[in-house]
Amino acid sequence: MGAQWKAKGKELAANTRGRVFGKLSKDIILAARSGADPAANSRLRLLVEQARKASMPKDTLDRAIKKGAGLTGEVVNFEHVIYEGFAPHQVAVMVECLTDNLNRTAPEMRVLFRKGQLGTSGSVAWDFDHVGMIEAEPLTKDADAELAAIEAGAQDFEPGDEDGNTLFLTDPTDLDLVSRALHAHGFNVLSAKLGYKPKNPVDPSSLSPEQLEEVEAFLAAIDANDDVQNVYVSLTGQG
Repeated sequence: MGAQWKAKGKELAANTRGRVFGKLSKDIILAARSGADPAANSRLRLLVEQARKASMPKDTLDRAIKKGAGLTGEVVNFEHVIYEGFAPHQVAVMVECLTDNLNRTAPEMRVLFRKGQLGTSGSVAWDFDHVGMIEAEPLTKDADAELAAIEAGAQDFEPGDEDGNTLFLTDPTDLDLVSRALHAHGFNVLSAKLGYKPKNPVDPSSLSPEQLEEVEAFLAAIDANDDVQNVYVSLTGQG
């Protein structure tokens, strides 16, 4: 939860599959503005790999690439906007949105933040580092995350989650370079993107079970919004 909040539970993940494809499609559309050929567009290449691993239908993937590259005749204008503030109990949150209508998204965010506190630009960003985030799975049981991070040029890593995956953290400019290098050091990249890591994360154990439940409910409601791409929160571990 320290780097990026994720909804818990396999069933919940399955139920949100359509939303996962929707979020990936937006990222692909934006990336394809720089060219429809993944071989010549590193950002698009990483997203195409991520979409395939998520079992996105080929038609959906191709349509998103063509739409972003302007090959369908459609005009797609997504704005990237970040909302900052606090979940209940003063837990800092950064919400990354891609929207085609700010007049819809802004009031929706204000409503969602009523159970917390919506801040102004920069109100919590100072407490987060902008980093490259690479989620990768070990190719073998002997794969060493610390050694792979050093050899591939990552700045840091967070030990495996419940699925055994590791989060490698990089300088934003090194994201693609490290992503390419990890395979040679025993890890298969599942996703790679720029994101936000809290500088001073709060231990969930400092909250009561009831308080943590309020925070989780707040984050789940925000994540369910169609314009939200990513939610970053200043909590460590998985609570």
